[in-house]
Amino acid sequence: MKKKLIEVALPLDAINAESAREKSIRHGHPSTLHLWWARRPLAAARAVIWSSLVDDPSSHPEEFPTEEAQAAERERLFAILCDLVKWENSNNESILAKAKAEILKSTDGKPPALLDPFAGGGAIPLEAQRLGLEAHASDLNPVAVMINKAMIEIPPKFAGKPPVNPDARAQLAAEWKGAAGLASDVRYYGEWMKQEAFKRIGHLYPKVKDEGGQERTVIAWIWVRTVKCPNPACGCEMPLASSFVLSKKKGKEAYVQPIIEGKNIRYEARYGKGAPESPKTGRGQFKCICCGESTKSEHIHTEFQAKRNNAQLIAIVTEGNGGRAYFSPYALQIETAKCSAPEWMPEAEMNQDCTDLISGRGYGFTHWHELFTPRQLTALTTFSALVGEAQAKAEADAIAAGLTDDGIGIADGGVGAKAYGQAVGVYLAFVVDKMADLGNALNGWEPNAQCPRHLFARQAIPMIWDYAESNIFSNSSGSWGIFLDNQMNSFSADSFCFVRDLEGKARQFDAQSDNGIRNIVISTDPPYYDNIGYADLSDFFYVWLRQSLKDTYPKLFKTVLVPKAEELVATPYRFNGSKVKAREFFENGMLKAFKQIFVYACNDIPVTVYYAYKQSEDDDNTNTASTGWETMLSAIIQAGFSVTGTWPVRTECSSRAVGQSTNALASSIVLVCRKRATNAPTSTRRDFINTLKRELKPALEKLQASNIAPVDLAQSAIGPGMAVFSRYSQVLEANGEPMRVRAALALINQELDAHFTESTAEMDKGSRFCYTLFEQSGFAQMDYGTAEVLAVKYNIGIQRLADQGALESGKGKVRLRQRDELPDPGARRDDDEVSVWLLAQQLARAMETGGIEAVAQLCAKRSGYMVEGAKHLIYCLYSICERKGWAQDAFAYNSLISEWQGVQDRAASYRTQRIEQTDFLNSL
Repeated sequence: MKKKLIEVALPLDAINAESAREKSIRHGHPSTLHLWWARRPLAAARAVIWSSLVDDPSSHPEEFPTEEAQAAERERLFAILCDLVKWENSNNESILAKAKAEILKSTDGKPPALLDPFAGGGAIPLEAQRLGLEAHASDLNPVAVMINKAMIEIPPKFAGKPPVNPDARAQLAAEWKGAAGLASDVRYYGEWMKQEAFKRIGHLYPKVKDEGGQERTVIAWIWVRTVKCPNPACGCEMPLASSFVLSKKKGKEAYVQPIIEGKNIRYEARYGKGAPESPKTGRGQFKCICCGESTKSEHIHTEFQAKRNNAQLIAIVTEGNGGRAYFSPYALQIETAKCSAPEWMPEAEMNQDCTDLISGRGYGFTHWHELFTPRQLTALTTFSALVGEAQAKAEADAIAAGLTDDGIGIADGGVGAKAYGQAVGVYLAFVVDKMADLGNALNGWEPNAQCPRHLFARQAIPMIWDYAESNIFSNSSGSWGIFLDNQMNSFSADSFCFVRDLEGKARQFDAQSDNGIRNIVISTDPPYYDNIGYADLSDFFYVWLRQSLKDTYPKLFKTVLVPKAEELVATPYRFNGSKVKAREFFENGMLKAFKQIFVYACNDIPVTVYYAYKQSEDDDNTNTASTGWETMLSAIIQAGFSVTGTWPVRTECSSRAVGQSTNALASSIVLVCRKRATNAPTSTRRDFINTLKRELKPALEKLQASNIAPVDLAQSAIGPGMAVFSRYSQVLEANGEPMRVRAALALINQELDAHFTESTAEMDKGSRFCYTLFEQSGFAQMDYGTAEVLAVKYNIGIQRLADQGALESGKGKVRLRQRDELPDPGARRDDDEVSVWLLAQQLARAMETGGIEAVAQLCAKRSGYMVEGAKHLIYCLYSICERKGWAQDAFAYNSLISEWQGVQDRAASYRTQRIEQTDFLNSL
């Protein structure tokens, strides 16, 4: 069987660099089309699909008979892939043609279709379509299905067609490439919606007059939630303000000043740096600014659940000449906001049990409409209704422009006038969803950027005490115009603006059932055990999408809320709090899903599975293995697959909220799987361990050589370890029982620890002594006698190490010096007895204080042998810190290795400069 490139080698650095970079790209990225959680980067998906289809040169010995010839051909393929993953080349026809040519060559001119049965945000099907494959996307969640339809199904239906709106038809003929014509119509009818909405509800958004009598448009109204003070002698409406700061912009600082007048409080907007202290004293706890009485969180919970809470306007933010301006509340603005709720609003009930995902549930928010103010509800329902009206206008204009009036809707495969109008309506409905995301009563105010914050900064709906209500008719963040502009950026981006030969298919389908497709390539990103309850979160968008599109896709939106019972996630609250039943549900469902994948999958192309789950669960303090990992791997192996490769693809940006000062996984581990031979042999535990010892070490060395972050190494090591385990039909324990995946994971982890211990044996004796000291007590003190016993073992003198600056000794105690206590790096020599230890700590310190440049300068002054030794030691130190829970030190070591490629590049540059300077001086 021919090996594919992904099973042998990848230009991982290039893929990782583009994947990480892509997370910071917002302008024009398909992710701006509609929010979805935990999307895979397009670069990673593109690389994985392409390298899964393209043959490795070793599969063609007749063309590449030697290792040198194979390596040269591999480098040629790497060059294509490195160009392919760059964001700027997403629509480069020449590069795409080269990539497609390689796929055709490796598949005898008949590339298979691709299916992602857990399509989610649609990155994988979209990239399959870009590479010329027929793409199939399925998901149980109707919001995810609509996102996939909007990306792979709808644009090809109308590719290359001109717009139908009257303004465009009145212009001279032009070439409308890809989805450009459709985009033009979405813009036109979106603008019409804004104008029509202003006629109907514009009076709810009054302007503000400044001191000169000039009108200024409101950007946002800042509100604070209140409850009655529990002190009977006070009884004021106490503000639950997280902050009174409005602007932190240098020279234009602004804040809210509460003015206490008896039992009443009014608020003034002021300029300067004198913002009052927040009354927040803890999580869900506040003190009264009138009487100083502290409230318990229970009191606030009770008041909110009894609907005795209120909200007060505390400031008005405007735009105009001179930028932002802040105004105090006044009667007209307050009274206008008290409009009546609309006739229809999303009265569906939130999930009653998922308070970890929806914090507001604990404060009495029980129905989706309660997350919005009456004015926000009025705006959202108005624009939602206008989607249907805009759709009808687009259909009428399409008929006038000559499209077939066949009456067939887009859900039934239509491509005439009715289907076209509905296509325009889909994208306008997405804009309404964007409006909901930044137009609710849980949007905080950002004083640095001076704009409202999005609701979904993370994968949850958090409780917000003071919130910003956006003006949809302004020209700033939170306005319809900005949302529409962002939508246009998605359309005009490289991901959409090209002609696609094949129309994709997206449908609602349960991954555990048979969809009837066969001989297809599978690449997928399955759910992560109990990590995220997408169904509960996506109800937020579903209630608005359903209102806008239920007539367009009646089957997809037939349920009041997103289906939840079948969602593959191990959430105990769906099983009356039973973790056991939740785990069994997930395990059984995942096994069924992978059995279906086995039926679908081609025999000659590997299946690729993304997984990003950190091992974190202790089993009697002996085995460490994640239930998520165990379940995923068990399902893959029991379904009949063996693991043939694993790649840590860097898919997360370090600036994300969960990544700040933590050791969160920076990578998705892409598991490469093949159908296991039906005659695969069995193995004994002893033979499995012996094979594991033989094969895991070189695999780990290869991973470390690729500068994989220490936090990702344990997960990446699972790949080559499970490759050994899964090649057998069974591994039998001493008692004849089949070995469980958890036991195999424990053995893999043991070999990983043994690898680190073994690697320290090659260090100088002083460094080995310091490593052992660190393993026992970190940077804390230990008794001199205990340290001396270790020193005798390593034949090293404690005082000598103290003289060299590695440790401190005195008064019967010994301790390793902290990184900021170490001697000047320039004073060290490579032949010091503790040189590797000191260099490792100094490199970590340099990264903390000076970043890549400082580390590179230090590396350039040391021998390559010393630098590599320090790098290996840092991996070992991270392993200790992770095991001991020393988060700060673990973060320091992980950060250093994560940037090692950049360090190497800069260090090489410094060495070259030094050589050139030396040569110049010698020539004088």
